[in-house]
This record gives sequence, C-alpha cells and structure tokens, in this order.
Amino acid sequence: MKKSVSGFLFALTTAVCWGMVPLALKPILRFMDSSTIVWYRFSVAAVGLLIILKFLDKLPQAKLLLSPRFRWLTIIGIAALSGNFLLFNTSLNYLDPAVTQVIAQVSPFLMMIASAVFLKELIGPTQKIGAVLLVIGLLLFFNERLAELLTSMTAYTKGVLLSLSAALIWVGYGLAQKLMLRRFNSQQILLIFYTGSALLFTPMAEVGSVSRLPLLELFCLAFCCLNTLVAYGCYAEAINRWEVSKVSAIITLTPLFTILFSEIAYLAAPHAFTLPDLNLLSYIGACVVVTGALCSAIGHTFLFRRLKKSR
Repeated sequence: MKKSVSGFLFALTTAVCWGMVPLALKPILRFMDSSTIVWYRFSVAAVGLLIILKFLDKLPQAKLLLSPRFRWLTIIGIAALSGNFLLFNTSLNYLDPAVTQVIAQVSPFLMMIASAVFLKELIGPTQKIGAVLLVIGLLLFFNERLAELLTSMTAYTKGVLLSLSAALIWVGYGLAQKLMLRRFNSQQILLIFYTGSALLFTPMAEVGSVSRLPLLELFCLAFCCLNTLVAYGCYAEAINRWEVSKVSAIITLTPLFTILFSEIAYLAAPHAFTLPDLNLLSYIGACVVVTGALCSAIGHTFLFRRLKKSR
C-alpha cells in the first residue's frame, strides 16, 4: 500500500475515533465521575503503549527526564493534558458532544498564537483568514445561544466555558510536546504524559465504580480507553507516512463526524443518546468552523503552489 493511501487511512481513523469519543463519554457520566473516567483512559493507554514500546525496544530514557529542562516540560505537559481531559469530560455534563467538538477547533488557533509568541513562528495570511472564519463560524454556530452566553451563567454557559478552558489548557500540552520532540519521539512523549496523568488522577479515582456500569456504558468506557491509545497511535503513523498539512486537514473534519455519529447513535439507541440541539444556522456555522480550520491547515500549501505556477 502506498504511503499516501495508508497515511490517509490512519488520519481518517484518527478523525473518526476523536469524533466518536464525546459521544461515548456522555452516557458514562451518568454513572461515573469525570476524574475516574479520565483515570481509566490514561491508565489503559499508558499500559498499552508501555507494552508496545517495550516490544519495539523504544522506551524513553529516564535520565533525560531528570534534566531540569525536560523535567519542567514534563510537568507542564502532564498538567495540561490532564486538565484538558478533565475539563473536556466535565463539559459534557452540560453540552451535546457536537458542541464540545466544534469548540475544540479553537485549540489549533490558540496553539498558532502561542507558537508565534513563545517560539517566534510566523502566522501566514491563510492562517489569519482561517482565524476570521473560525470566529464567524462560532457566532453562527451559537446563534440561538449568544444572548444566553453573554448575559447569564446558565448550565450551557458553564459547559461552554469549561470546553473553552479545555481548548486553552491544551496549548500547554502542545507546546511541551513540540519542545520535547527534539529528544523524544511522539509515542515516547505520550507514554510519559499518559503515565504521569494516570498517577495524578489515582487519588481522585473511584476505581470500583466500574462495577456499577450497565452493559452499554461499560462498553462505552472500554471503547474510550482503547480509543485514546488507537487514535493517538494512528495520528503518529499518519504523520510518519503523509504530509502534516494533509493529516491536519483530515483531522479538522472531526466535528462533522461527531454530528453524523450523534444522529446515527440516536436512531440506534434513543434511550441512551440525544440528537444535537442545532438549527440550520448552527450546522452552517459548524461547516464554516471546519473551513476555517482547513484554511489554516492547508491554505498555505495551495497558495505556495499557485505562486510557484505563476512564476
């Protein structure tokens, strides 16, 4: 199989997995608190990745982590990833899965700004256009809720604030990972962060509550745990086999997959899942948000090609 084809399939698998995660998490929250869910996800992912890297003889060197520079990056990465998972899970108590995934598209743009400030990376014209489209898309997406979001602290507003906080804190993880890639590969960094995050949530986790989960919710928890390992593994493989910009373009489709799967899940099990509470403008807004993310991810590639052809 050609690398471009396999890279596309790995990227598509990642987008599908991430699109399904909030949908699977939602019913579990009726029986298990967010800290426990996050602990299970990190623990399973850490053990699974440990086995894989041990088999491949690619475990990270512990002595590097003890150096002052990487020690602080590790702490920041673990704290940020843990906070992101916890806030994202908690936001699902107040919001539909589709809403959380649309808000999550803010993360790459916040990362872009942070990279420009801390790493002195340049922001291109297509990325600026993408940011404008993101704002327009979000305004359209929340068209029925704008007054509520701006004037009152309702459950919906709390959910949006939690989801935005998750997107903001993810930037710390993204920056830490970017700097650690100079000495570790992506899978080694994930193992470090997964293990640290699992240990961080251990005192708060009610491990025994898994025995109270009904069959459907137990299946959803197992899916979410494996999803964490599979999705990030596929993402790493996609990056290895395909251009980063093209992988990013596929990943931006995640909110649309969440909306699609929400519709399918409701038809299959209406007692466990709900339909997204969205009107036509909200659907258009979601598409504009995705378009903005696409423009930011691959717009510069098309611009460069057109400039090259015109010469």
